[in-house]
Amino acid sequence: MSLAPEKLLVTVAPTGAETAKEDCPQLPTTLEELVETAQRCQAAGAAMIHVHIRDGEHKPTLDLGRLTATVEALHEATDLVVQLSTGGSVHDPLEDRLKVLDAEPDSCSLTMGTTNFGDDVFSNPWPFITELYRLTQEREVVPEFELFDLGHVASLHRLLDRFGLPYGGRVHVDLVMGVPGGMPGTADALVAAVNALPAQVTSWSATGIGRSTLAVALAALSKGGHLRVGMEDVLTLAKGVPVEHNAQLVERVVRLGEVAQRTPMTPVEARDMLQTKRRLTRS
Repeated sequence: MSLAPEKLLVTVAPTGAETAKEDCPQLPTTLEELVETAQRCQAAGAAMIHVHIRDGEHKPTLDLGRLTATVEALHEATDLVVQLSTGGSVHDPLEDRLKVLDAEPDSCSLTMGTTNFGDDVFSNPWPFITELYRLTQEREVVPEFELFDLGHVASLHRLLDRFGLPYGGRVHVDLVMGVPGGMPGTADALVAAVNALPAQVTSWSATGIGRSTLAVALAALSKGGHLRVGMEDVLTLAKGVPVEHNAQLVERVVRLGEVAQRTPMTPVEARDMLQTKRRLTRS
């Protein structure tokens, strides 16, 4: 199904689309900051990076030129599996989100349903989901299925039954927990979601938003799952203690993994587990 169970895939989500640069100056929003963050996070134990980008004014963007330059820069500077967000901002049009694959990432996120997202709505209607999925198959991009609720798990069953396995034949999902409007970031919710996953799922990770970060990480480790962390999801290490660099969050879950006798997966091992498309590696 995947690598030995003692291996731990750590994904870093360093930026997101919600936090403003002026509110959090340490958030990596320029290409230079993102590359430096990726390098430090790989050194700390991350094997994959989940990427949102910003424009020259530090605002969320899906500009194809910037996306392509970001993928190229991250491939040149690191060995990380580069996963682009197809969610973008909750305000991005669906047609722009489909064009993300033109930037030729190794992987992309694929959210399996619409969900309330704080005061906003993150729209993922079924026709969009299926069009994006078939596009990943055609472009040979490995999707990571983002599941914000149990209804999204049911949609994943439906998608795989109707359209078959993704490119590479592996099915990797990420449980995004603790978003206001989605499933809570609790051990009970995680167990329910994992128990409901399709039989085709070969690996899963979990993400705890905000104060649920540690609870979700510990529950995921106890169930044999992998972890996503980063400043997209949480901005504090503890109450009143801000995150100064994404590497701190990677280092923390690597330490938790060590307690659980899990060692961080290398990018090469992550590529093998996910069966991403072969590409030229850095010389």
